Amino acid sequence: MYIMAYSLVMMDSIIQKCTTLSHIKQVQAHLLTTGQFNLPFSPFRTRLLEHCALSSSSSSSSSSPHLPYAAHIHRHIPHASTNDFNALLRGLARGPHPTHALSFLPTIPQPDALSFSFSLIASARVLALSETCQIHSHILRRGCYADMLLGTTLIDAYAKCSDLDSAQYVFDEIPLRDVAAWNALIVGLAQGSKSNEALDLFFRMRAEGVKINEVSVLGSLAACSQLGALRAGERVHACVRKMNLDMNVQVCNAVIDMYAKCGFADKGFGIFSTMTCGKSVVTWNTMIMAFAMNGNGCRALELFEEMGRRQIEMDSLTYLAVLCACNHAGLVDEGVKLFDEMSSARGGVSRNVKHYGSVVDLLGRAGRLDEAYRIINTMSVVPDVVLWQSLLGACKTYGNVEMAETASRKLVEMGSNSCGDFVLLSNVYAAQERWEDVGRVREAMKRRDVRKVPGFSYIEVGGLIHKFVNGDQSHPHWREIYAKLDEIRFRIKALGYVAETSLVLHDIGEEDKENALCHHSEKLAVAFGLISCSEGIPVRVNKNLRICGDCHVAIKLISKIYGREIIVRDRARFHRFKDGSCSCRDYW
Repeated sequence: MYIMAYSLVMMDSIIQKCTTLSHIKQVQAHLLTTGQFNLPFSPFRTRLLEHCALSSSSSSSSSSPHLPYAAHIHRHIPHASTNDFNALLRGLARGPHPTHALSFLPTIPQPDALSFSFSLIASARVLALSETCQIHSHILRRGCYADMLLGTTLIDAYAKCSDLDSAQYVFDEIPLRDVAAWNALIVGLAQGSKSNEALDLFFRMRAEGVKINEVSVLGSLAACSQLGALRAGERVHACVRKMNLDMNVQVCNAVIDMYAKCGFADKGFGIFSTMTCGKSVVTWNTMIMAFAMNGNGCRALELFEEMGRRQIEMDSLTYLAVLCACNHAGLVDEGVKLFDEMSSARGGVSRNVKHYGSVVDLLGRAGRLDEAYRIINTMSVVPDVVLWQSLLGACKTYGNVEMAETASRKLVEMGSNSCGDFVLLSNVYAAQERWEDVGRVREAMKRRDVRKVPGFSYIEVGGLIHKFVNGDQSHPHWREIYAKLDEIRFRIKALGYVAETSLVLHDIGEEDKENALCHHSEKLAVAFGLISCSEGIPVRVNKNLRICGDCHVAIKLISKIYGREIIVRDRARFHRFKDGSCSCRDYW
């Protein structure tokens, strides 16, 4: 027995040193001449097969000879064991063509828990929900459900295939759960836009005494970032400190990102300045982007310059972050200069379509539409939909109908079917009171079955998330909210507020347009915040779309009248309203 164990260790060491196909063939020849290759159960053969199958699994190319040769070895085994099948299956699942693993599974005479686990890895990689369900039914029939690793892999596969209900069902049903099972569902919920559920699960995990790890906090911090849930984020950060997980640079990056997306870039900078683990380029990029989205372009530029002084190698994301900072802060000349510098000796970073998109947006917001249009037509890469959408948005801001129509035609040619494209063009026409053209755009939307993404806003009060849609009357306190809105409308009108009814894309009366604007989701959330939040506490609102122009004007006046700081995080950035002005300086 000891001799066998020693031989296995020796052979395993030899197999691990096989780096070429020639080496693999030499070991195979040894197994054949010693008779070990043809045994019904041969651990040496299985190890060789697994090594051969996995040696090419990290390659993105199917031209590597190792995985096909592993299949060749497998075909010549007279009586392959389940372990042999699993060795090849594992390589197929992790290789460049995971679907091959799914077609290989039915050929295994007696699949076990590992067979199903490797197959689920493959189905998760190709987002194959139907195959995941089929594998799940095989698991139930063969009684493998008690395997802890298999249960975790099944949760992960369902989550990655966006079937979060099934992932939750499996989690609830498996008899034993390790930390990996909890993490799989937390990450799946966070990535699947069920951030509240992800946080509930994280805190339930803590309450049940399950020891958290880096993956646990990364998933929960991502959920906090999506929601802008500061209190929950601070609780997760406290867990990070308590468990000494802040020695992990990825965790520190996630904490910085969380504070930034909750509107506290300075708190994120505090983490950045004091972290004891080494900063990666991702850390610097995260901090620059944090300042960018919070409208502090000057500090973002300072940090960028510090990277240069410290000779930290910048990548394409570094330049994208600093260009976004210039974009949000209206630093047009600085942004154009950085864009021009990218391919120089200082930067040495190739421009990609996102860099072009950022500078086109920067110029468009500044009203330099001709320059933006010229860049699109002369760029070294093929323009994507986002560039033309940025130009279309700028045309809407500056009322350039002719260029808006050009951008709209390009979007149609590229097959874009986004509701935003049609809405922007409608806005351009509506601002010019060209209602016939507005109607034509709406008819085109109907023909293409394009539907406008509904806007919604939410606010955290007392640890609970309150969500509002336009004209919402579903909240338990909707009557008080609407009464507060009436009060707000009366008081801001006294300061000269006039509703921007040109933003309403319906040919209806001015009073109806004003009422429609008054009940936008962000105004409902702000009114609820004024009712519910104590004096001195900022009102924090999150919106899934960009804040509308009328709401932006109104909230500036609300911040002045009520003496409250109001922070709105929209799809692109933060707007910090205080004393009648906004941190974006009306450049958004």
